[in-house]
Amino acid sequence: MKEFSDRFIRVFRSFLPAPFTIAVALTAIAFLVAFFSTGKEFSASDRALNLLSDWETGMWKPSLLVFAFQMMLMLVLGNVLALSKPAERVIALVSNSISTSTSRAAFFICLLTMLVGFFNWGFGLIFGAILARKVGENAFASKRQINYPLIGAAGYAALMVWHGGISGSSLIKVAEPGHLAGLMKGVLPIESVVALPNSIGIGETVFSPMNLTASILLLTLVPLTLFLVGKRVTTSNGLPFAKQHSEESEQDVEGAERLDYWKLPALIVGSLMLLMALNRAVMHADTLSFQWVTPNWINLMLFGFGLVFHGSIHSFLKAIEAAIGGASGILIQFPLYFGIMGIITGSGLVNLISEGMVSISTAQTYPLFTFFSAGLVNVFVPSGGGQWAVQGPIIVKASLELGVPLWKSILAMAYGDQLTNMLQPFWALPLLGITGLKAKAILPYTLLMMAIGLVIFITVLLLF
Repeated sequence: MKEFSDRFIRVFRSFLPAPFTIAVALTAIAFLVAFFSTGKEFSASDRALNLLSDWETGMWKPSLLVFAFQMMLMLVLGNVLALSKPAERVIALVSNSISTSTSRAAFFICLLTMLVGFFNWGFGLIFGAILARKVGENAFASKRQINYPLIGAAGYAALMVWHGGISGSSLIKVAEPGHLAGLMKGVLPIESVVALPNSIGIGETVFSPMNLTASILLLTLVPLTLFLVGKRVTTSNGLPFAKQHSEESEQDVEGAERLDYWKLPALIVGSLMLLMALNRAVMHADTLSFQWVTPNWINLMLFGFGLVFHGSIHSFLKAIEAAIGGASGILIQFPLYFGIMGIITGSGLVNLISEGMVSISTAQTYPLFTFFSAGLVNVFVPSGGGQWAVQGPIIVKASLELGVPLWKSILAMAYGDQLTNMLQPFWALPLLGITGLKAKAILPYTLLMMAIGLVIFITVLLLF
């Protein structure tokens, strides 16, 4: 297995450059495909200029830039919440109680990380990484042998359930009123755009019978599998910890700086945010539909909890500084993905692709085609939000033509995206940095989780 993982990592390094480089390459590919496939009624120069115009329009489309900011904020605020004192105390308490053996630790880390990741992917990613490290530290301090790579892989399990969860990029975006119409404007005839649902609430996606079945199976089978693996793998007390950051030294605080350290402002503002979020939920016309769960609502909750849990503006801002680096990929890559969407939709390439999908699919097989294509796209576009921007118009158009429920097609894309997170190491970087592990160390176990997820997702897509 070690030889296989070493070879796999070498292949990734040989054929997959940095994600931003991939985004640039995909932009060039989209441009060339659109240039040679569409707009034949125009001259070559006009065709090129039209595509460049579509690309620029897509990059700076206001609604998509709002989407990018929402996703960045969700990642950062989830990370900030994981770094708060209450979260650290919970993590310390849990790690002390589950550090007795590799199998026990792997089971509970995986289960808890997936539960947290279902709520928020940024929080789940950092929560799992910190919990895995704490378990390793406890084992090291007590001279107890564990299989640390398996523990680290368990801490990455949030990325197996996140896109089918409450913070799933595509799921919360389609829950926003008017999003589908804005996405498909210029792709579908105006009468078809008007006929689209105003929103698809998370009651129809996250809490649908199909997704609840998939989530329950994942929450049961993946931790149980890691528990059984933990019973059989070899153990080692060699724990490759990254160097801990030293605590900041105390400094004198003077004048208006005292406000930064005063607990009352953070408590008041954070509490008001939480009360406003609660009011939005309770006062919604149909509370039980969960249509009030939108990116803005989730970020309002995370913002409020972050301020309240950190207890002061100073502590909150220090956590923001530590968390902000994780959002750099979204910040710089999303405009390129939006540009690709601009090329695909503006040139009419979306019609060719969707017609091709329709020609080889039926209403029964289309969700599977969407699932596998999403898994493949995620290898090159390692962001659920960016992937929805690129694939969303194609998925919606083909679904309407085949009569497949939109909620099912969107979930099929979400499943494919989260499945190959176990293969694509991009989102594992924060975990690897915190735990001090190498990607090749956790890969054998994440591939095992991926195999379990593959069976579960195919099963539910065929049964529902």
